[in-house]
This record gives sequence, structure tokens and C-alpha cells, in this order.
Amino acid sequence: MKITCIGAGYIGSVTGTSLSVMGHHCTIIDIDAAKVDAINAGTSPIYEPGLQDLIQLQAGTFLFASTSYQSVYDADVVFIGVGTPSLEDGSADLSYIRAAAANIAKHLNPDRFTVIVNKSTVPVGTGEEVTSMIEHISGLRPGEHFAVASNPEFLREGHALEDVFFPDRIVVGASAGRAKERLKELYAPFMRRDLLVKAAQLLGIQEREIVPPVYFETDLRSAEMIKYASNAFLAVKISYINEVARFCEAVGANVMDVAQGMGLDSRIGNQFLQVSSGWSGSCFPKDTAELLNASQKHGQELSIVKAAIESNYQMHLYIANKVHDRIGSLQNRTIGILGLTFKPNTDDTRHTQAAVLIRKFSECGAVIRAHDPKGMTGFHQRNNDLPVIYCSTGEQVAEGADVLVLVTHWPEYKVLDWKWMHEAMRSPYILDTRNFLNPEEMRGLGFMYEGLGLGTDKAAGQSASRPTLSHVV
Repeated sequence: MKITCIGAGYIGSVTGTSLSVMGHHCTIIDIDAAKVDAINAGTSPIYEPGLQDLIQLQAGTFLFASTSYQSVYDADVVFIGVGTPSLEDGSADLSYIRAAAANIAKHLNPDRFTVIVNKSTVPVGTGEEVTSMIEHISGLRPGEHFAVASNPEFLREGHALEDVFFPDRIVVGASAGRAKERLKELYAPFMRRDLLVKAAQLLGIQEREIVPPVYFETDLRSAEMIKYASNAFLAVKISYINEVARFCEAVGANVMDVAQGMGLDSRIGNQFLQVSSGWSGSCFPKDTAELLNASQKHGQELSIVKAAIESNYQMHLYIANKVHDRIGSLQNRTIGILGLTFKPNTDDTRHTQAAVLIRKFSECGAVIRAHDPKGMTGFHQRNNDLPVIYCSTGEQVAEGADVLVLVTHWPEYKVLDWKWMHEAMRSPYILDTRNFLNPEEMRGLGFMYEGLGLGTDKAAGQSASRPTLSHVV
């Protein structure tokens, strides 16, 4: 098939490249000429493990990029993968979706049936709005000349290619039967075990059970809701285990064992029970805010989602207060931050927990030294008002530091020269917000090591004196 993907960001780059690997002729469209030139030159416009190699392999044969919408004219399927950022009130900004729809409408071929697919996360009802827009601008009839469908993405940054080729499910929402047939044909290769085995070999995944995904068809609005409801549920699960971690500290229990014991229950599962300084990134903050806003507008407020959002912010403050409790006044104290992206194996620094923590520390007069393997440039661009000293290595963050806060559990941080870092610090205190490092090893090197929810405060008889969560605001 001939595929067009609107947007050379995370969704468009990964989707277009992956479909080209399955033999489809894919064109990625973006207004950013630099991204277009990068793809055509065989270079990935974003950092995602494995994507660079696939683009280099496919560019110029099955994968192309352009600033023009001309490829829409010959396309069988057009994916819309542009951004839907949250507005100040929490609602979704659909201006990029509308702009893409208008341009698609101007380039549709009246002699060809085209399926337009919302791949971006969009509020319920957006598919119908896009249908109306395209009908009005193009003068073509939905169901006869074109159809709009929803095919939400469930990509984990850092594992996107694996999630494209080996997803749990492929969700398709459409009202037109022709649209469903077209998309089922498009995704047919992803249902074939022999082709998935070849994809695994291409990606360097040698040892895994290859199980074709569940192909799930539903109506347009339900598909749009599935994405929001899924992400909000995961956010709730993370907020819950983080609250449990705080409670574990108060009573002297170990949240690592608690989470493992909970995860053994098949009704709960062990995913998203990993403690952290709170969820962040490009999806969860945006999607929970938009879902909550939409529920309030319809008079059916999702109070659990609302509580998860508040709980998550309280977790950020809890981390800030831990540092304050340990070293007292932060004025002119040096705090080292390890990790600026919201998770490892991505360069995404949108709405990260590190930004919240650094802002809190800076407001209290602290000097911030920070490092991230992939995210320093992006973090600086998004937070150029923050006075951060960016270090070229993780070790340099420790120089003269009164505390190190490990925010993102990059694998590189396990193999830092921690002995040298201990000697370089003014006060060798580590707050590991991911319980990622080995406590015994760190304490053996002389560090004052503290994780989250490990019961250390209770054991030390300090839990009763912990201040309220608002005192570092």
C-alpha cells in the first residue's frame, strides 16, 4: 500500500518507518524541513533505540519524507500523527489536527477511496470533527470517497519499535466497513508469525516468544476513549504504588517486596508498580489532564484520575522535602541531578519530574548540577530559565555536591565511578528515587544512601518528625 504519515515526530517517524519495513511505500510529511532532510538522508529526527538503523535501511526505497502534501493524492491510508498539547485549562489543543485535516482535504483524490487515520491521542468526537472538516473543504462524501478511523498508538518511548512490531493489541475504530477492511489489510503482516520472526531478527531480538497481537475492532468514539482510559489507568497505578511507598516509609515496610507480592496476583500484574519520583513525560500529564477536563465538561468528573494527578504532584514535593530534611537549608547548597528525561532510552524532556524538582531546589537557593545521556539539550531548550550547570559526564555532577538525586534510571548510571564521586562530594548523600542502585554497595563506598519506601526512616526512628509536603513550596 501507499501510506502517508503526517508529522515527523515520535508517532510519524516510528509508524512510517515500521510500515515501510513491512513492505509499504511510506511518505512522512512535516513542515520542518530539517526533519524531512534528515529522514531522506537516512537519519532519525528523534532519538529512539533502533530507529536510526531502520531509517538508514529504508530511506530512498520504501521510506521518503517531504514538506508537501502531494503524496496524499495517491495514498491508500493517511495517518495523522501530529501533536495535541494541553491548553492551560487542561483541554486538548487540536489546532495541529485541524491544520492537517484541512491540508489532507485539499489533496484527496476523488477517484480513490482514502482512509484517514487519527493516530494521535485525541478527545472523543475528534474523528467526527475531522470527517466534517474534510467533507466541507474537499466537497467529497464520507463513506464513498474517504473515511476517518481511529488507530491509537500505545508506544513506550525507548521501546517503540518493539511495541509497533509486537504489540499486545491493535485497536481500530471506524464506522465505515471499507475503512475497517483497508486497515485490516494494512496490518495483516503484523498478524503473521513468520514475518514477526523476521522483524525480531532485524531488530536484534533473538530470544522471545513471538505471539501475534489481538486485532480489536470497535466504533470510532470507543477507540478514541481506549487510549485516554488506558493511559489514565496506568497513571493511577503509578500514583498508587508511590503512595504505598510513602506509607511504607512511615511504618517500616519495604515497598519493593510489597510491589513484588502484589504483582504476583494475576489480577494486578507487576507492570507499573515501580516506585519513582512521580510520572511525567509527553503522555501521562497531558492525557490525564485532557481526560479529566473532558469528563468535567460532560458532568462526569473522573475523581480517581483527579486524585492521581494531585497525588503525583505531591510525590514531586515529597522528594524535594526529603532533600530538605536531610541537609536543612538549601541556600547555596549544591544538588546534583542524575537524569533529565522522564525515562531512560529517550531524549524526551517534556514535563519531566526533574524540571519540577530543579525548580523547587532553585527557588530555595540551591546550585544545580545536572547530567543526562540524551536529554540535556532538549531540557535546556524547554527550561532555559532554570540556572542549571550541565555536566558532560555523570561523574562531574558530584563535584562539590551536598546531595545527589538519581531521577532517571539510565543504565549508564550503574557503572559510574562511584568511588571517585564519593571523594568529590562535599557530603556523600544519595537519594535514589528509583531504588535503582545497590544500597549495600553504595553504603560500602561510604555514601549515605536513601531510596524510596524502603522503611529506612522508620528504622532510624525519624518518621514521626517528617514535615508536611508543602514546606519546600
